[in-house]
Amino acid sequence: MKRKGRQIAIYTLMMIVAVIMFFPILWIIFSSFKSLIEFSSYPPRLLPKTFSLRNYSEIFSNTKLPLYLRNTLILMIGNTVGTLLSSSMVAYPLARMEFKGKSLVFGLIIATMMIPSYVTIVPQYILFRYLGWLDSFLPIIVPAFFAYPYNVFLFRQFYRTIPRELDEAAKIDGCNEWQIFWKIIVPISKPIFITIGVLSSIYWWNEFFVPMVFINSEDLKPLSVGIYSFSRTTFIVRWDLIMAMATIMIIPPMILFLLAREYITAGIKTTGLK
Repeated sequence: MKRKGRQIAIYTLMMIVAVIMFFPILWIIFSSFKSLIEFSSYPPRLLPKTFSLRNYSEIFSNTKLPLYLRNTLILMIGNTVGTLLSSSMVAYPLARMEFKGKSLVFGLIIATMMIPSYVTIVPQYILFRYLGWLDSFLPIIVPAFFAYPYNVFLFRQFYRTIPRELDEAAKIDGCNEWQIFWKIIVPISKPIFITIGVLSSIYWWNEFFVPMVFINSEDLKPLSVGIYSFSRTTFIVRWDLIMAMATIMIIPPMILFLLAREYITAGIKTTGLK
């Protein structure tokens, strides 16, 4: 009985914490169906008096939301593809091959994780200005094809859980390292590919700082920067429309995470096991 009561208390506490953590998201979603007058009413109400899609209709007709969504998808897909390709390839020799200085190379890659990204933004800006890439998608997408250290670490740790006997059997059959990587390691590593792909997609879907630095044209802004620009340019802050735009940003990552949660759990659970 004591154990059962303890479990009930733990589950109750977890539910309370979950409701508290999820409450701001619920507030944003329900507020997106309110009018501006109802949004500003006091005392505030969680649920609108009447659910209306007027805010969504207005932002699709009076703002550049479809253009912002297109730009966000371009950045998200480009960065995710670049991350998966580059990070998986860099991690393979660090996990499956033996060469002189391998530990030193891996240590240097891990050391770069301690450098804040904001420290490197100024040198990057100078470099991309010299290349003529400013105000385009190139400064945001191209760096993803040079591997991110944290993703290299995750790939390497997952690759190390795969039995070495598979490599030896493939070499006996005449496969070279490139064939072993594409035909054996990549198919087996589906959980970690999906995990990093989903996390990268969610990150770049919400990324604000980097596009804000490198993009100035209104037609190239992603959704996160577009919402900020919209709230800054209106004479009256249309919180009802801002909440509708924020809801559009919230829902796709939630759906993506729920669809891939089993693969994410498997990828994280097995990463680091040897």
